[in-house]
Amino acid sequence: MTPKRVIIPVFVPHAGCPNDCVFCNQRRISGAHRPADENDVVAAIESAKGKFRPETAAELAFYGGSFTAIPAEEQERLLRAALPFVRSGEISSIRLSTRPDCIDEEIIDRLLSFGVTTVELGAQSMSPEVLAASNRGHTAEDTRRAARLLKEKGFSLILQMMTGLPEDTPERSLYTASELIKLEPDGVRIYPTVIVRDTELYDMWKRGEYREHTVRDAVELCAEIVPMFLSNGIPVIRLGLNPTDDLSGGDAAAGAYHPAFGELVYSEIYRRSAAELLKNTKRGTDVVLGVARGKTSLMVGQKRCNIVSLKEQFGLNSLKVRETDVPDGDIKILSIEKG
Repeated sequence: MTPKRVIIPVFVPHAGCPNDCVFCNQRRISGAHRPADENDVVAAIESAKGKFRPETAAELAFYGGSFTAIPAEEQERLLRAALPFVRSGEISSIRLSTRPDCIDEEIIDRLLSFGVTTVELGAQSMSPEVLAASNRGHTAEDTRRAARLLKEKGFSLILQMMTGLPEDTPERSLYTASELIKLEPDGVRIYPTVIVRDTELYDMWKRGEYREHTVRDAVELCAEIVPMFLSNGIPVIRLGLNPTDDLSGGDAAAGAYHPAFGELVYSEIYRRSAAELLKNTKRGTDVVLGVARGKTSLMVGQKRCNIVSLKEQFGLNSLKVRETDVPDGDIKILSIEKG
């Protein structure tokens, strides 16, 4: 049996970032208000050690900045603080996130020497227009080059993309997804754009220069994007920003922020799959759909929205959901009877 894996997060907000992307305020997004130092690394690991079983695979994760753009000596101080725990087996590995234009052979050698095994690249978009309008400061080719190099060196590669950025369109987001699939990552995170206070994007929105990417916009688009990755064997390990008290308390001024965003997306995927199954169903019938165990709530939808929508769309007399032995994500019609 594969041991359960837990993440020990250490936040380095804005550390190493050479410029401010229009959408970004990592201090508000992460809830951390200063970059961590080596003492914080040790404290995070020591605090976490008492909260998981010895057989648990614990991974230290540096989040919130562009780690490999930090001055080399600062990178080494943070990584060196964790190294004894890697060598002792108290933590199994280290992961970090960074920019595509901050990966080269020298950086990779440093990461390997300190036990880093997973690198997350913030690609965000593969559209030149979107990258420029968002002030990303790197190109799509930077992402391709960095991804290839990391894969060649044996790292686990996670790619991050965003939807709804300035100059983005559904077609450009779908193009980004298709280009990321070609890079064969080990997982992806999808972050629909949230308008966070104290960012250039917030000011653009207030001036009427940016149209909000709403929760509904993002759900409908991600319901197309997620199956693209899954059908290519690429796990979607995160959908939407991780909820924090700051974001929920008003720092997320507008945009696609919802504490249960991932659930909304998968529920929409279930609704679309059910609609395809029911397209030839006669009006006035009683239908029972079968889903995998534990997936009833996704099929039903929040406040039974999927049931209401499908009954109205197909003129059904009733629509019920039962758990049965079908593969996770699949739906089948268990019965259809004339009402």
